Amino acid sequence: MTKADIVAKISDNTGIEKAAVLNTVEEFMKTVRGSLEGGENVYLRGFGSFITKKRAEKTGRNISKNTTMIIPAHYIPAFKPSKSFVNKVKLTLSHKLND
Repeated sequence: MTKADIVAKISDNTGIEKAAVLNTVEEFMKTVRGSLEGGENVYLRGFGSFITKKRAEKTGRNISKNTTMIIPAHYIPAFKPSKSFVNKVKLTLSHKLND
């Protein structure tokens, strides 16, 4: 599902114009991105959390040049789904597998 699909679905379900929905979705993503860039996690009860994870320093290899290099510690954005979200996906997909 793409952003355009999400906007179309929300617009169809709510009756709100696609342009307004697109602006809302864009602002949501901008807000989440800004919070994570500022080191603040975003918690959405019943859905999940947008968090930053720290990756430890490690040694990497450039196979084509046969050299090693140190990859410094860094942070990456991540999504951690809520338990209820995970359970709903498990149940829905397991029923589809059994059919």
